[in-house]
Amino acid sequence: MTKETVIISLKGASPERALTEPFWVRWVLIGTAVLFIGLFLVMPLFEVFASALDKGLAYYFAAVTDPMALSAIKLTLVAAFFSVVLNTLFGLASAWAITKFNFPGKNLLITLIDIPFSVSPVIAGLIYVLLFGLQGLWGPWFINHNIHIIFAVPGIVLATIFVTFPFVSRELIPLMQEQGADEEEAALVLGANGWQIFWHVTLPNIQWGLLYGVILCNARAMGEFGAVSVVSGHIRGLTNTLPLHVEILYNEYNFTAAFAVASLLTFLAIVTLIAKALVGTKYKDEKVILPTSLESEPTL
Repeated sequence: MTKETVIISLKGASPERALTEPFWVRWVLIGTAVLFIGLFLVMPLFEVFASALDKGLAYYFAAVTDPMALSAIKLTLVAAFFSVVLNTLFGLASAWAITKFNFPGKNLLITLIDIPFSVSPVIAGLIYVLLFGLQGLWGPWFINHNIHIIFAVPGIVLATIFVTFPFVSRELIPLMQEQGADEEEAALVLGANGWQIFWHVTLPNIQWGLLYGVILCNARAMGEFGAVSVVSGHIRGLTNTLPLHVEILYNEYNFTAAFAVASLLTFLAIVTLIAKALVGTKYKDEKVILPTSLESEPTL
């Protein structure tokens, strides 16, 4: 009986040592993957939208246009806006410094950039409470000057900035390392100054990597729950973001409204995945190597 086989090439392996797998193994693996995606991705997405529309379109639009929901949407957009703008500026500056120059503390800076990936968002929120809370290190001074950070919008923005801190940097640093500094050095020899080199040489080369990082940063900012939950105080209409508003509605057994608001975040996730795929395709079309590491190497 003839069996179709699929060849799996091993990096560095000779053709004689290439592995062959029976035809049925491929279909078992494909079927398992499809089943997993269906159970853990497609069905939950379907359930979110089905539950959101359980009481009809009128109830759905009433839930997502409720003043409390609109306030949560507004605060989510504000927190995401400041997080994306500030982290983009920092990501550009840190990637430029790390990949183009050698300086004391370079490895420490790279390590600090990774900290939000290793610290729980809840712990991050607690750190801000210990710093800016009423009993915190700097909290009394801010309170005496009528500056409210914890249980206010500034605290939410700070917590969101912290958890989204590495995304732009993590995309740009390996990309700029791979590209090297030959073009910047050529522009410098031709008499260009630092800003001219950045705007006309560096930025065009990293524009798709930058957009990739901004998309991920924005998605993470809008979906953040843990750190924001700690510093917000859950004040309806004032300090609730979309994820917190969903939690409150769910805890009140208002399931249809909770899923209606959650569908907005689900829609955002789908749009983010599409945008991420399109930008990833542009990466490949321009033969840009996707970022994979944060290892530093001297270039200038």
